[in-house]
Amino acid sequence: MRPMLALLAPLVLSACSGAGQPGETASSLPASAAPPPVAHKVSAQATLAPTQGNSAAGTLTVEAESQGLRVRGELRGLGASAEHGFHIHEKGDCSAADASSAGGHFNPQAKGHGKPDSAEHHAGDMFNVVADAQGAGRVDALVAGVTLRDGAATDVLGKAIVLHEKADDYVSQPAGDSGKRIACGVIQ
Repeated sequence: MRPMLALLAPLVLSACSGAGQPGETASSLPASAAPPPVAHKVSAQATLAPTQGNSAAGTLTVEAESQGLRVRGELRGLGASAEHGFHIHEKGDCSAADASSAGGHFNPQAKGHGKPDSAEHHAGDMFNVVADAQGAGRVDALVAGVTLRDGAATDVLGKAIVLHEKADDYVSQPAGDSGKRIACGVIQ
């Protein structure tokens, strides 16, 4: 009887394990064989619409990265071969004809206005957008020190992105002397 059990034991164990058998599901695999979880990117969009009397518009994607937020997209209807100030503003309200309803630059740390790569700047300060000869501009900006969808004081969800008629000089207070607001969109 013992010799027969010794012969049958490997067969019984093989049949019970089910490893590699047809119809096997991922839940029956050992944890080490399960596929890794898919990382969910935290993102939002802002659709910029022209303010009264202007034609600038575009759609931007805002995506969380380890160093801050990446803002990407394309704008059209800009001044040909011109630079335009570009900022995140404190309120998510573009309802005023001149976008003044968006308030000032997003500035939760109460710093002075400045160049985005300097120690002293608003959290919403970004580098100017440069338009080509046809009045189109590509945006690919990293905005350090801000967050998205985390509820922190630095969270920009629900804030506005505003495009200005002139270049930001990064010196003039409180907003860089970049002129009137020519487009506005809420980060949602």
